[in-house]
This record gives sequence, C-alpha cells and structure tokens, in this order.
Amino acid sequence: MRVSDPLAIIERMNGYRGRLEEISTVLREITGSLLASGVVRAADDDTLLEVLQVAAQIGRSADAVMIEATTQVIERCELPVRADRLCARLGCATPSELLQRATRLSRSHTHDLITAAKAVHQPLSLHGERLDPELPALRDAVTRGDAGLDAVVAIAGPLNTARPRAGRTAILAADEELAAAATGTGPTAAPPATTEELRTFARIWTLVLDPDGAEPRAEIAARKRGLHLGHPTDGLIPLRGHLLPEVAGQLQRLADAILNPRHNTVTFQADNATGDDDPDPALADHRTGGQKLHDAFAIMLHTAAAAAETPTLGGAAPTLVVSVRQEDLTSGRGWAHIDGCDEPVSLHAATHTGCVGTIQRVIHDSHGRIISITTTDRVFNAHQRRAITLRDGGCIIPGCGVRATWCEIHHVQEHAKGGRTHTSNGVLLCWHHHRTLDTGGWSIRMNNGIPEVRGPHWWDRHTRWRPHTTSPTHTRQRMRTRTHTRNRVARG
Repeated sequence: MRVSDPLAIIERMNGYRGRLEEISTVLREITGSLLASGVVRAADDDTLLEVLQVAAQIGRSADAVMIEATTQVIERCELPVRADRLCARLGCATPSELLQRATRLSRSHTHDLITAAKAVHQPLSLHGERLDPELPALRDAVTRGDAGLDAVVAIAGPLNTARPRAGRTAILAADEELAAAATGTGPTAAPPATTEELRTFARIWTLVLDPDGAEPRAEIAARKRGLHLGHPTDGLIPLRGHLLPEVAGQLQRLADAILNPRHNTVTFQADNATGDDDPDPALADHRTGGQKLHDAFAIMLHTAAAAAETPTLGGAAPTLVVSVRQEDLTSGRGWAHIDGCDEPVSLHAATHTGCVGTIQRVIHDSHGRIISITTTDRVFNAHQRRAITLRDGGCIIPGCGVRATWCEIHHVQEHAKGGRTHTSNGVLLCWHHHRTLDTGGWSIRMNNGIPEVRGPHWWDRHTRWRPHTTSPTHTRQRMRTRTHTRNRVARG
C-alpha cells in the first residue's frame, strides 16, 4: 500500500489492533484456565508436546508483529528532523530504550529485536514505495510465523559481517538456504533446524561468502580482547570481557582436564567382610556448571602462581598477601583482607589461603610503626609433595577426580594449632573441597600415615571412616592382608 493513503492505513491499522486485542484477551483467558485447572500436568506425552508446539507457533506469530513494529520504531526514530523523531518526542535516547519501556523486555531482548528488524525491514524509497529487504526469504518465513526472533538473529548476525564484502546474489543464496533450514522446507526435507544449528550454518555461509574476512575479523578481535575486574558487590568481584578463540579454547581444555571425573582410582575398604553399601561417588558434587568453572579457574591461578616458569615480582614468586588482626584471628571472628582487592574476606577463607603458603606476621605498635617481622614456613616442599602425590593420587574426596597437579596440600591438623608440615599431616585437596571442608560434611583424619575420609550421612548412612590411598605399596599390603584373612576364615 502507498503511503499516500494515510486515512486508509490508519483505519486498517485500527482494525488489526482491535483483532490483536481480541486475540490477546482470549489467549489470556485460555492461559489462566489452562494453568489453574492443572490439565497440563495431567496431559500425556503426545498432548504435552503438541501444546508446546502450538504455544511456540503463537510465540513466533507474536515475534513477527513485534519485529515489524520495531522496524517502524527505528524508522521513525531516524527521521531527518530531530523534533519529529519518535524517540525524541517520547523522551527516549535510543530506539532500544523506547522498546524496553514499551514492551518491558530486557536490553538484550530489544537488541535482538532491532537486529531482526534491520534484517527483514523493507526500506522506503524516495518515491514512497517499499523496497526488498536484505533477507527476503527470511522475511517471508517470519511473516508466515515459521521463523521466530531467535532464528532471525541466529541467521542475520553472522551474515551481517559478510554483507559488506559479499555480493548481493551470494547473500540472497544464503538467505534462501538458511530460511529453508529454519522452516524445514529445504530439498532434504529435514525437520526445522534448532537455533544453534542455524547459527552454525550461518557462520559456515559467512566463511564461504567472505573467505578474506578472517584477517580483518582477527584484527578487530585482537583490538577488542580484554578482561576487566569490576567493583566488589555482595562479596563477589564481577568479571567481564572478551577472550580470543584460542585463549577460550585453552581455558576450556584446562577446565575439562581439571573437572574430568576419574574412574576406578578411588579405593575404599569397607568395615565389614561383605563390603556392602559402598557410596556412589557421582553424588558427591552438587555444584553448578558455573561454580565448577570458577573453581577450576581458581585452581589454574594457584598452579600458575606456584610454577617455576611464572615471572617474579621484585625477585620473588607472586604471593597472595592476607592481612588480619591478631585479635580477630585468635577469636575466630572478624574479617581479613587480600592484597590487590578492596573486598574483605572471611577468616575461613583467610585460613585456607594461608594453609598453602607462608605466614608472615608483621607486628605494629600503637603508632603503626613496625616493631618485628616473623615468618613461619608452612609450605610442603617438593620432596614432600611428590611423596603425598604418590600416596593420594589426587583430591582424596571420593568422586572428585581432580588430579594431583591441580591440588593443594591441606594440613589435617591445623598449622595454627600445632600441626606439622609433614607428610603424615598433609593430604591432597582440590581448591573447592579445601575451601568447603568445614561446611561440606566431609571429615579427614590420618591413621598410621594413611588418610581416612568420612562422608556426610546422605552419602554414607553408616558414616564410616574409609582409607584413601593410591600408593601401590599400601594397596599390595592391603590386598595381602585381605587374602590372609580370607584364608584363615576358609580354614576355619
């Protein structure tokens, strides 16, 4: 329709708006009744999936209306005269802000709406006619309700990077194939692709359309790379930034190596002859994926700081300095402070941090003048670590699987309470279990130089002490003892 018919356009738009309001009212009534009646919970599998598919279809149709409306918001916010711009008249700085206020959607969601709108927008010519969009096949799929917002963003995002250097014909070919994949109408008659599959297909098309774009993109990525530590909030330090692909890949591989469960390396010895009720190691870890990655990253930092190849600071290895008042340390109440971070930490965290390093006590007088410095070495040396590694193999908490290389050595009897820095008082623990030993329900003791572990009740209802060691010498001795015991029982 030509823009020269404003009255007809307004009349038709009011008609469509009325119909949309009717649909919204009916849909809200159905939704309220559906959820209140509990029929979804009682539905069989086939019916449940059909309901999901219908609801998704409704969502895609709603996406189409929102995308089209967003194209007009952008167009009206970019008018030549500032006073006529929609954003300016409504007191909003950008189309994104206007969309957030009008739709109550998040910034990231409105950003996706703008990306999708620009991909399927029909620009207005100087003669008042609508031109073809950048991705016409994708626009048709959106109009039919066959492709939703996520699909459009997955396709348009990668293609936008190739558009400046790829020809129009090549972009249209990619548009047709990707739209067919999104709707399941391609020549292979495959089901509609998922959003992640569409994003992968679009990236492959980008490599085909713009084979020379890798170098410019690599230069842009190199300029944008970076990590930033934010201001402390609720005891946490925000971390944000962008990693180069090779750095992210290395980080992921290291995390996989640390978090990869180890099999058949945890040795238990039951208290009875039958050896029943052995616990399931898989139940020992309830951390989320994000928490596991955080703890793996902490292990990497600890290992890197202790490595001989790590550059020094002032001639000494990078050392994490923890300061705490003597009276707080004695009473067990108060806060400690980490050098390089303004956020205080608990005494619990300070104690475990000191467990793997050297304690240096600096005593001040009432005026702040340093009157004495004493250093207590509580670090297990390389020879002790090799012996403990041979005995423990890795983190001794059952089912953990973190290898010895990534583990810290924990003083079973606290160093502050007279515990010696000796192999008979040190065990391997990963960063996570070292920090949560006092709160996770696990207990550790030494029995004739062999660590024993007792798990929480939910893991072992008998809460028995179980020896843990991978030492071949101890294992052979234990098996020899079991064999002799069975032979005596057999002889009666």
